[in-house]
Amino acid sequence: MTVPMYVPPEQVMKDRADYARKGIARGRASIASTYRDGVLLCAENPSNTLRKVSEIYDRIGFMGVGKYNEFDQLRIAGVRHADLKGYSYSRADVDARWLANQYAQILGQYFTHEMKPLEVEMLIAEMGPEPDGDRLFHLLYDGTVMDMTTFVVIGGEADVIRERMEASWATGADLDTALGAAVGALAGPDRTLGPEDLEVAVLARDNGRRAFQRLEGEALAALLG
Repeated sequence: MTVPMYVPPEQVMKDRADYARKGIARGRASIASTYRDGVLLCAENPSNTLRKVSEIYDRIGFMGVGKYNEFDQLRIAGVRHADLKGYSYSRADVDARWLANQYAQILGQYFTHEMKPLEVEMLIAEMGPEPDGDRLFHLLYDGTVMDMTTFVVIGGEADVIRERMEASWATGADLDTALGAAVGALAGPDRTLGPEDLEVAVLARDNGRRAFQRLEGEALAALLG
């Protein structure tokens, strides 16, 4: 009987982490940022058909980078979980913290027990009734969750883009300023990103119950102007 080759568990985890990080790094970066009237979701995405930014529920948005079919399946699962909980209990019971914990369980299960981890990095954003209630939950491929209230960068070249964002982000900025900071951080000093290169949405406090709104076409061009 052949004896299977022994591989230390820490080496297996390292190989899986390296594999997932390489897949995520190939994706263009995205930024979520709080601003005075809600949460801004801004992704570099020239595609007109594949969405990185989406609505999950009334006050909750989703953003993913990495392997599209994998994070889109997670997005769909999140919509279904949120709808079921809102229908079974109350719409107010559906919040981003609960949803982020659900996603963390799935990502951790794949990373620990499956041969191939999910090549995804995600963000769950929630707009609160007041600015101090806005929340950004950053989820890594291994199920790690980080809770932020300022901004989050996910995807390729995240460290470099995060440094540029730190230099321009300001508490209580209006939408124009927040969008300018995000686009400038994504583009860097050597590029210019126009409306056709971006996918932008907001969770805005003045949008009513369905806070999610996409910014496209002339409306986006005017903000970038």
